[in-house]
Amino acid sequence: MALHGPIIVVEDDTNDAEIIRDAIKDIGVTNEVKLFPSAHDAYEHLLHTTHRPFFILCDIRMPTIDGLSFRKRICGNEVLKKKSIPFIFFTAIVSQEIVNEAYDMEVQGFYQKARTYEGIKEQLLTICVYWKQCMHPNREL
Repeated sequence: MALHGPIIVVEDDTNDAEIIRDAIKDIGVTNEVKLFPSAHDAYEHLLHTTHRPFFILCDIRMPTIDGLSFRKRICGNEVLKKKSIPFIFFTAIVSQEIVNEAYDMEVQGFYQKARTYEGIKEQLLTICVYWKQCMHPNREL
C-alpha cells in the first residue's frame, strides 16, 4: 500500500507499541513507523521535523502528558495546527465523556483497541485505507 509520510505512534506501553508497528507492517503498509513512548517526545519531534506525518495514532492514558493534553498542545500551536495532521486515538480506555472531549478537539478518529492481533490489524487497515483515499489539507494534490 503506497502511502506518504511516517506514521507517528504515541504509546507508552512498549508491547502495545510493538504490536501496532508489527500489525502495520503485516497489513502491507510500507510507511516508516515512528514510535514515541511519551507525548512530550512526540510533540518535540513534530515541532522539529520537516516530514509531513501520514497520521498520528495516540493512546489516551500515558504518564506526564496524556493523549487529550497532547492533542490540546497540537491544537494550541498554530504551526502544527496548520499542518492538519490526521489525529486518531487508539486506546483501551473508552468512555462517552472521553470520546466527546476528543471530538470537541476535532480529532479525526477514536478507536478502542481490539483485543486480538487480527482485530488490531483490521482496525489499522481501515484507518490506513481511509486516510490514503481521503482528501485533507495535509495531502499533496
